[in-house]
Amino acid sequence: MRPLLLWVRTGTAHVRLGSGPVLRLRAGEGAWIPADGRAERAITTEPGTVAFPLCPHTGVGARGLSKLTRFDVPSGWQDWLIQLFNLQVTPFSGRGYSPEAIAELLRRPGSRSPAPAAVGRDPSPEGFASPAMPRARGARAVADELMRDPALDLTVERWASRVLSSARTLRRDFLADTGLTFERWRLHCRLGAAVEFLAAGYDVDQVAALVGFASRNGLTRAFKGRFGLTPHEFGRALFARPGAGGLTQRAAAARQTDDLIRMTREVNTPTAPEMLPAASTPSHTNDIHVLSWMYRGSGYLDIGDRRYERERGVATWIPAEMEHVTGLRENSVSLPLGNASTADLHLTVPLQVRFSPAWDDYLMFCSISARSGLRPDDHNPRHILDLFAEQVAAQRALSVPMPTDPRARAVAMECLRRIGEPGGTHDVDVRAEIHRAFRDETGMTLPRWRYAARMRIARDLLAGGASPSAVARRIGYAHLPTFSAAFSRFHGLSPREYQEREAAKSH
Repeated sequence: MRPLLLWVRTGTAHVRLGSGPVLRLRAGEGAWIPADGRAERAITTEPGTVAFPLCPHTGVGARGLSKLTRFDVPSGWQDWLIQLFNLQVTPFSGRGYSPEAIAELLRRPGSRSPAPAAVGRDPSPEGFASPAMPRARGARAVADELMRDPALDLTVERWASRVLSSARTLRRDFLADTGLTFERWRLHCRLGAAVEFLAAGYDVDQVAALVGFASRNGLTRAFKGRFGLTPHEFGRALFARPGAGGLTQRAAAARQTDDLIRMTREVNTPTAPEMLPAASTPSHTNDIHVLSWMYRGSGYLDIGDRRYERERGVATWIPAEMEHVTGLRENSVSLPLGNASTADLHLTVPLQVRFSPAWDDYLMFCSISARSGLRPDDHNPRHILDLFAEQVAAQRALSVPMPTDPRARAVAMECLRRIGEPGGTHDVDVRAEIHRAFRDETGMTLPRWRYAARMRIARDLLAGGASPSAVARRIGYAHLPTFSAAFSRFHGLSPREYQEREAAKSH
């Protein structure tokens, strides 16, 4: 079991280890939960609570506190902690230590070259870098975990059970996709991380613990066997070079974890980083649609030669099977909100919608539920799909002429909020002057306005790939034939014909 740092942004959380006392955490407080494999860990949150579980590297457990401890989280650290959660659950990486500088060092005159390449071994001078990633889903999930925390020391059988695979399949996929056995791939991953930590100024004993070696001697043998230099020789030569500053994202995260541990001890509490660094993912594809939300700042999504801007509050569905790069600008934070299979959502281009700041806490709750074990017992991962669709529909429905009279506008907004209920807002409950305001200010009676809003929402949901029967239910029609007839009257096409026409446009 790994150590855990729990930070409560809003609300109240309760933490308990084994039969020990319950620790109550309020907004702005955190808890260091040690890696005690003998004690069962229980975390519960009260309604309305947003609490972020953060997992430091396995190697820092020995440097953390040995018992359950509460501490205050300074306000300046809070957005940084949100971004740290994002970096732990997504493939983002930041700018940092130049790989070229290390490659040049390893090939410098007078140094030994890495040992001759055996089968499946990377012979290039850039062999210090992390190994190629496997493509198979189970193997990729294991590789992602080890890249985030190379000190994890599970057997291949335990890794296979975690990704619902078999040890034989996992071994086969690593070898087929990377040219390396699982054990060799993990070794290369650990040595690549060791280079980063040495470059960040950690000593050899610390690096051995951070990347999963039982002793400095084991790290030294493996490091020299791969790179032709001992870790000490590498560090000494690197820091003798002019301009050899900067950190990789992984090394920076380790340094910041050190700061977090100091913060929990309330000794020389470190100042929060003044600026969140820019970050980006490597070019990659997903086998599912992924929903990403900009909580702070701005970012971008690059697909081919087209760039989609991502501003504060914008949530973007990134289509499956489409190679892309997502990026964050300085001082920006994003969070993943959830996923959707290609069976649940038909999507060929990115789809975006803006959420107001009033949604922040709820969307953070959705992200934590989607990407960690801290979630409600009745968590439904499809809920975010419905929430996004309804937000898109509600925003686009606002292009239907809205009355300016405050009372009539309130009725219009209530109609939109209750668009899925048969009848929406009962006309008998609406006063005569509001009916007049609708006629005078929109050119439509209230029933006609509500019909137009429903048909506009239906059109957008169909264009997004929802089935006609699902759309009918979403906008308050109990029977598909009734909805189809209403849609055909308004748009001149049946729902299916309209959907086929829109699909043809996107190809």
